[in-house]
Amino acid sequence: MTAFADDGDEAAFAELVRRYHRPVFAFLLRFVGNRARTEELTQEVFVRLLRMKGRYRATGRFRTLVFSVARNLAIDESRRAKFRRHLSLDAPGRGRDGDPGRSLGERIAGDDVPVDDAALAPTLRTRILEAVDELPDAQREVFLMRVAGGMSFVEIAETLEISDNTVKSRMRYALEKLRVALADLDPREDGKETG
Repeated sequence: MTAFADDGDEAAFAELVRRYHRPVFAFLLRFVGNRARTEELTQEVFVRLLRMKGRYRATGRFRTLVFSVARNLAIDESRRAKFRRHLSLDAPGRGRDGDPGRSLGERIAGDDVPVDDAALAPTLRTRILEAVDELPDAQREVFLMRVAGGMSFVEIAETLEISDNTVKSRMRYALEKLRVALADLDPREDGKETG
């Protein structure tokens, strides 16, 4: 990536986009929830990196810089969304892969009971995403950087400018909260020990 930073080499920038587009998109999607808006923010990450090309100094991992830019955009978007956020019974819910699903009103009023695993998968996915959304910001951020962004604990620590132990602690607390929030999905909780 130093070739890109030094002279703005287009091939180096194309490689940067090829390498980081998918993990950045996955990371931002968990914060934003809307595929179209996530794509816009993902593009904005690369636009900002392009603007930084002459100022980048290879003092740390380039991946850390990429996710720092993505994180800052996610935080800004989250702040803007808090002003617009409200529950509507008519608004489409989150469906599979961020596509619009049934509205909250339809889900509440529905009298159908999913019986096969294929029908349970979207429900399970929704439950997991909702549980992740309920995590405190610091824990959700570490969880998403690790799971959606594929970052190591060291990379997360560098990006957030905190210690490795703090990152590990936040991840542990996030996992504990998710385990509690999703405990009813574990068949062993019904006294049916497996294994």
